[in-house]
Amino acid sequence: MAQVDVYNQKAEVVKTTELADEVFGIEPNQQAIYDAVLVYQAGLRQGTHSTKTRGEVSGTGKKPFRQKGTGRARQGSTRATQWRHGAIAFGPKPRKYNLKMNRKVRRLALRSALSEKLQGNDLTVLENLSFDEIKTKKAVALLEAFGFERKTLFVADFSEDFDNAFMSMRNIPEAAIVTVEGLNVYDIVNADKIVFTETAAEKAGEVFAK
Repeated sequence: MAQVDVYNQKAEVVKTTELADEVFGIEPNQQAIYDAVLVYQAGLRQGTHSTKTRGEVSGTGKKPFRQKGTGRARQGSTRATQWRHGAIAFGPKPRKYNLKMNRKVRRLALRSALSEKLQGNDLTVLENLSFDEIKTKKAVALLEAFGFERKTLFVADFSEDFDNAFMSMRNIPEAAIVTVEGLNVYDIVNADKIVFTETAAEKAGEVFAK
């Protein structure tokens, strides 16, 4: 078990806690992380792009000029791909970009990404994420207390009272809050800092170890 400091919202150490080695202390598997990010980004693609083939463009199919005697290259239709307003050859059509990933590899990627953050000193454990009111100024003060100037991902548990914190951070571009169940590899890798509440860290150690 890795011993880490637990901070309050003023960035003061109040105690220590243990993080599960099975989740936060493994040797990161870079291939699993890469594959997980690839699957996530592929899932974001709508795949609605479409181009028209010769059978779909509007216009006549009449031969533009006679076959021989003009000195020009023979042409069968002005809807061919080499003509302006013609069709597109081998253009994209609507398709699904979704990729599949085994559950074991997906969990390995999560554990690898979390372990990498801890090893790089980019993972912090917060005592709680409870705000007494919705106030963006308080969220900014929290980020400034820890010196978080770039993308910061906060992870809380469903059982916690973090609604006010969520509402307070929604207008801060460099901050986001997710639950343990909603955590994914892309968000972890994309964030410069990741902050777990103590409860969420314990929950992640239980859930992702399976």
